[in-house]
Amino acid sequence: MSTRRQLLQAALAASALGPAARLAVAAATPQADAPRFVFFVLRGGLDGLQAAPALGDPAFADARGPLGAFTGFDRPPLKLDDTFSLHPLLTEMHGMYGRGELALLHATGLPYRERSHFDAQQVLESGGTQPHELTTGWLARALAATGGPALRAVALETAVPLSLRGPVAVDTWAPSALPDPSADLVARLEAMYRTDAALAQALARARGLREEPGMAARMGGGGGGRRGAAVELARKAADFLQRGSQVAVLEMGGWDSHVNLAQPNGALSNNLRTLDAALAALREGLLPGEVWKRTAVLVATEFGREVAGNGTQGTDHGTGGAAFVLGGAVRGGRVITDWPGLAKAQRFEGRDLRITTDLRAAVRGLLIDHLRLARAAVDEQVLPGSGGVRPLELLRG
Repeated sequence: MSTRRQLLQAALAASALGPAARLAVAAATPQADAPRFVFFVLRGGLDGLQAAPALGDPAFADARGPLGAFTGFDRPPLKLDDTFSLHPLLTEMHGMYGRGELALLHATGLPYRERSHFDAQQVLESGGTQPHELTTGWLARALAATGGPALRAVALETAVPLSLRGPVAVDTWAPSALPDPSADLVARLEAMYRTDAALAQALARARGLREEPGMAARMGGGGGGRRGAAVELARKAADFLQRGSQVAVLEMGGWDSHVNLAQPNGALSNNLRTLDAALAALREGLLPGEVWKRTAVLVATEFGREVAGNGTQGTDHGTGGAAFVLGGAVRGGRVITDWPGLAKAQRFEGRDLRITTDLRAAVRGLLIDHLRLARAAVDEQVLPGSGGVRPLELLRG
């Protein structure tokens, strides 16, 4: 009976919400002042030297060639310090940096040093040191490692991503192309589920989400395309975090920039515009109630790119890259790096930006200091094998 009920709940969430969403049922609302955490995955391998160019490195211009000239943009790269800048299109993120809400983590990466998207993403989400060493997600294990009630999480996707697969049930939400249910259908469902508390609760939650003011117009078939969808998903993540979820997972694909990555209207530039707008929307949605002040966001990718361009004005798979940590709880306005340099002799295998900071150092810092997990739980359960990685201090004092 429990299996049938779960299937009915899933079907109800998919059908009753129409174009607004698919929603799975989760746990009770936590305390309003609890910390919030967002994991934003950039699938495909973000070129960290394009998103955050090291213009002050003496080898940068020669190493990057025309990719590092940033011609055709309305403005030059946005300066962070004497060495690092942000891409000209990351204006909102630059503003967060200036307000002390965003930190750049550079020359970072995973213990994995190969160049397979699938294997690297598996390591990024599982928290292992080798592909398929772990079959559940580090964030899923973190939800259950609080020493108290499990954290409540939502994935802004049609299915639960690996990072959230594990012992704790999570919400999933994604736009749907299904038509609006008729009033008669909803009434019949209400009558059918009236004697089943779990199904009645699922229907009530689905209706409440569907009837949120403006949601149908925002998520419906209007323009905006891929960029508009990503921004709206970020807004919806903020809404879930405002209403009690403590953890949210977002993702963007299309970062595999093998060709034309420096074009102002190329795929990478468009993705950077989208990322900038999505992070701004997330921040805006969390400002009411000062939820933003209790929020930390980790933006990470599975690997970086080679330092030098290829023959099609793009870059091929590499290792070291860049990540971003932002939020009102973050001590930003700084670049966190042990910079290895870009001269060919300083590169990993003569090709890549060398990894000098394990990305797990950022994850460990956020888990321990922000989500308040015990260090022993992080060492043994959440990120096994990472005990020798010193957590980064990322939060405000």
